[in-house]
Parts: sequence; C-alpha cells; structure tokens
Amino acid sequence: LWVALFTCASGSMRAAPSLSTLHTRILARSPAIDMTDVQQRPASSVSPTSSAAAVPLSPERQGALADGYEICRKITASYAKTFYLGTRFMDPDRARSIWAVYAWCRRTDDIVDAPRGGVKYLMREIAQWGKRLEGIWEGSAYDIVDLPLVDTVKRYPDMDIQPYKDMIEGMLMDLSQDRYATFEDLYVYCYRVAGTVGLMTLPVMGTAPGVTYEEAVEPALALGIALQLTNILRDVGEDARRGRIYLPQEDLARFGVTEEQVLAGRLDENYVRMMQFQIARARDYFDKSEDGISKLSESARMPVRASLDLYRKILERIESNGYDNFRKRAYVSKIEKFLTLPSSYFKCMEAAKAAEAERKRL
Repeated sequence: LWVALFTCASGSMRAAPSLSTLHTRILARSPAIDMTDVQQRPASSVSPTSSAAAVPLSPERQGALADGYEICRKITASYAKTFYLGTRFMDPDRARSIWAVYAWCRRTDDIVDAPRGGVKYLMREIAQWGKRLEGIWEGSAYDIVDLPLVDTVKRYPDMDIQPYKDMIEGMLMDLSQDRYATFEDLYVYCYRVAGTVGLMTLPVMGTAPGVTYEEAVEPALALGIALQLTNILRDVGEDARRGRIYLPQEDLARFGVTEEQVLAGRLDENYVRMMQFQIARARDYFDKSEDGISKLSESARMPVRASLDLYRKILERIESNGYDNFRKRAYVSKIEKFLTLPSSYFKCMEAAKAAEAERKRL
C-alpha cells in the first residue's frame, strides 16, 4: 500500500514509502515520553482480583463480569455513536470485547480531558493508570470496568499491550504540546491517540482465511490515522477556542495561513485551499484503509466499512459547509447514518467477492 504525501502549495503529490515504512521511520524519531521522574502514588484502594482462565468464575464473578460488559456497552453507545452502530453488526462476543477496549480508551482520554487536579497530580494519575494497565495484562482488575478488558485479553492472547501504552503517551502529548511543526509530527500524535485503536482491535476482529495479521496491520493503521485527521479537521474551530492548532505549521505556511487567522476564525481563499489539501490527505488514508476491509474476518467487515463510510461523510460536510469549520459543525445526521448502511453492506459483499476471486486466481 502506498500513501500520497502532499508536498507543495499547488496540491501536487509524490509517491511516498509504504505506510508501515513511514510509520516505523517516524516513530523511531519519537522516543517514548520519559515517565521515570513521575512520582508514583499508592496503589488503588480497590483490591485487585485475579482473572486467571484456569480458575472457574464464581456466580458473583460472572455477574460482575456481565455488569462490567454492560457498562462498557453503555460507554461506547454514549460516546461513540457511529462506532457503536458499527459494532452491532459484529458477532456478539467480538462486539463485547470491542466495547471493553473502547471503554478503556474512553477512560484514558477522560483522565486528560477532565482532570481532577493540577498538572503534577494529573501526571501521577496517568502514571498510576499505566500501572493498572500492566495489571490488566497480568490478570488483575482494579474495578468492574477493568474486568471485561482482563477477560478480553484472556480470550485473545495475541493482544499486545504496546498500543495501549502508546495511547497513554498520546494523552501525555496533549498536556505538553498544542502545535505541530510538520505532518510527521502530527502523524505521531494521530498514531498514538487513534492508530493504536486499530492495533488494539485487530486481534479481536480477526483476519480472513489465508490473511496474516501482518497483512492486515497496515490498513488498520491507515484507518486510525484517517479517523483522527477527520476529527482534527472537524474540530478546528473548537480547538482554536482552546488555543490549540493541530494543523501542521508547515502546511499553514505553505498556503499563507497564519496562526492568528486560525485563532480568530478568519475564512479566506488561502484557508479554503489549505483545507482542500488537508481533506485530500485524509481521504488518501481512507483509501488505503479501504483496501484492508476484505482482509478482516467476515463479521468484522461491516462495522469497519460503516465507520469508514460515515466518517468520510464528515469530510463531505466540511466541503458543503464552505470549509467553514470555525462556525459550522460538520456532522452526519441519524437518518443519513441509517441510509448509508445498505451501501456499506453491499460494498462489503463486493469487496469480499473480489478478494476471493483474486485468491483463487493466485
């Protein structure tokens, strides 16, 4: 798979390294955030409980696990309506595990978005959250909402803790960084806060017969990057009101857009051209992710396809709003979501047929 990276103000493109090569190269220059100086607070007062697969669950434990999964479902349904809608097309057991992963991601994000103290307290809380994550991989749950993820890790032993650690580092970036000089800098952030989700969920979703995990990873990464780029473009005005600019500074300069203009919400021809450039980049990542849908297990294709199609419509809405993402919110209505689903379903069927024909030909 190839990514088209845009390199000049006219919007022309040049071939770039494969996404996995680009991903490896960029992250190699972005070391993990050093947590060694962060003071560790005492362990949670809630006693951890082992979830070893060899030990049968008591009725009480089974009830707690069921309650935990239901809480995860509600968290997903409340905070990620489009994503949740897609999971309703999955095998029920896989969907529940996806909800468990999402709930962990949501809670991680909430630590930063709704801090209970100053920066030092927040850093300690994030450090403790990282220790709790390691406990989950060791089979320990500190509360009822951790319990489903403990269960999911046991069910899918190929799950890797590293994307979860990377997401925590992405949350830490939001504490110390509100500007991004280059797209490569922004890519690191997008990977950590969104690309990681693809790596988290891929072992749960599974791959099609004859497809390896490695073959499915690159499209999964691309979808995460595409979704986060879309979020950034949708939320330019909201972020600007908080003093944040996620748009790469090199792109602002290339198109003659100043930081002051973004913070003031001033729409002009230069800004429109810059947004067209950004939207084209996001669509390119969507295109690369689309190639991987047929590589997923059959039950996972529809939720991924639906999420991709619905998020693409956000880009269309930015365009139909005249690229005014300062004052106009780009969103997809409920009726539009439901009208999109049949098209997503047929796209899944066609892609699966084409992939099967290609495998037989080879």
